[in-house]
Amino acid sequence: MILQSLYSLYDRLEGDDRYQIAPPGYSSQKITFRVVLAPDGRLFEIQDARQPEGRTMRPQMVFVPGDTKPSGAGLNPCFLWDNTGYMLGYKPEDKDSERTIQSFEAFRAKHLALEKEIASSAFSLVCRFLKGWDPARAVDHPVLKEITTGFGVFRIQGQTAYVHEDPVIRDWWRQHCAVQEKGETGQCLITGQQAPIARLHPKIKGVRDSQGAGATIVSFNDDAYESYGKRQSLNAPVSEEAASRYGLALNALLDGPMNYKHRFYLGDATVVFWTDKPTAVEDVFVQFATGSSESSENEEAQDQTVIEKLKAFLDSLRKGKEAYGELENDPEHSHFYLLGLTGQAGGRIGVRFFLQGTLGELLKNLRAHFLDIAFERQPAGAKWRGDPEFPSLQQLLDQTCPRKNGKPDREKIPPVLEAPLFRAVISGRPYPHGLFSSVIRRIHADREVNYLRACVLKGYLNRNLGKEIPMCLDTERKDPAYRLGRLFAALEKTQIDALGGNLNATIRDRFYSSASATPGSVFPRLLRTYQHHLSALEGGRKVHREKLIQEILGPMTDFPAHLDLPGQGLFALGYYHQTKAFYQKKENQGSETESSN
Repeated sequence: MILQSLYSLYDRLEGDDRYQIAPPGYSSQKITFRVVLAPDGRLFEIQDARQPEGRTMRPQMVFVPGDTKPSGAGLNPCFLWDNTGYMLGYKPEDKDSERTIQSFEAFRAKHLALEKEIASSAFSLVCRFLKGWDPARAVDHPVLKEITTGFGVFRIQGQTAYVHEDPVIRDWWRQHCAVQEKGETGQCLITGQQAPIARLHPKIKGVRDSQGAGATIVSFNDDAYESYGKRQSLNAPVSEEAASRYGLALNALLDGPMNYKHRFYLGDATVVFWTDKPTAVEDVFVQFATGSSESSENEEAQDQTVIEKLKAFLDSLRKGKEAYGELENDPEHSHFYLLGLTGQAGGRIGVRFFLQGTLGELLKNLRAHFLDIAFERQPAGAKWRGDPEFPSLQQLLDQTCPRKNGKPDREKIPPVLEAPLFRAVISGRPYPHGLFSSVIRRIHADREVNYLRACVLKGYLNRNLGKEIPMCLDTERKDPAYRLGRLFAALEKTQIDALGGNLNATIRDRFYSSASATPGSVFPRLLRTYQHHLSALEGGRKVHREKLIQEILGPMTDFPAHLDLPGQGLFALGYYHQTKAFYQKKENQGSETESSN
């Protein structure tokens, strides 16, 4: 279904100039220089084709004949485009000048051999240039020293089109590609039609940790994968045309000018999102999924149309179907696709997950996810952005890893969590147990229960175990683990109030892990210490605190010897709820005050 979906997407993207989809037989390449030829075939000048973008110079994207330049040690000249080594026999700071000269000679020989076959005056000028060009003259053109990467193309002086865009050359190239396709014929798995089968599938760019020149999704290069004598890609027969179409479509999403609204990263996976037709959700989903939705709503520099689409999308998550009318197209009949890819050894791309369905199902499941993890939030203030209403998946995954230099060390995120979490959120399935247990371990390691960790714990207990955790403090809840978490927060607050700034470490720093795992052996000791801290309080604060402790302990007959992982999750949520209640801001005050509890 992956290749079929991408094959169908090609028709949609081909008609949208923003995606710059290359026609069959062509590819989009980064052009950094132009070799301009005089009408007699001599060199007129070498031009810098890069364009300024801010303080940097960016290559110009141009459709050129052929696929991505193949990698390898052999000589592989392209047709009417290539790097400076092949086109001019020159490289700045060349470490293998002999190889560079061989590359130029291979480029020259390839084109001279085609001159009689291609009846084009423009192509003949290129051949005349190649015959007379001396690579030693390249040093006379200082622009080449500035261009260390990218490719070049040919242009005739006084013309705006490139040589490879000449109508005669384009017709020849089309016929040449048709001849090249006449390999083994079979039934295409995508179209179902009899057609020449692609021996090699297109290289895909833009996948994190894959080869820069591109890698393939479909490939067979070992006898163990070649059954019934079907060598290479004949094991998965896809026609040349279908392979080209799906490759062009996927490259447009991953590495094209519109990749910012289709591609994002989740852990070590590169995720691609698209819909079967242009939709408002497609325009904002990546922005939403990467956690920038809250800040984007207030950025005046954002395109107003995008802001309106984002607001409509977020409203649909808050209100459900009643807000669908604000979205473009019908969510119930528009389809979405999510493809997770990872770079692998051997020039391959691995598929981590592939999810599809209607936008209505996507919005429904996203809304259910955010209701499951919803907590009372700290609103944004003058110096703090506040708790996000819609935490991104990356923010949730960040709660499973330690911090390094103040930021999450994402290399330590367990790689087995990304795909299961994505499936759980997008399809409404149970959350992965590994996410819950990883967050519990991080809480034990650094003794911190923050908003995002509480969201993860609440979501798992709600969806997987049916615990129905409330958004804010529930003083009526009888679960011993939840009450023990509240009790631990109250004991810590009493210690802080009694000792103030004389504390090097609170009971949370010293006893949180043991108190949440083996409360029976820890809380009797903590309650004895609490009596000393309580005696240091005065007036109403002392009375209120004593009543609170009695209210928490009221339904409890003893302290459990051990708490299992769900119990430790409830303990953490009870601690978080009670601590937040202590410092809850009153609506009419700007300072932190203790609640009536």
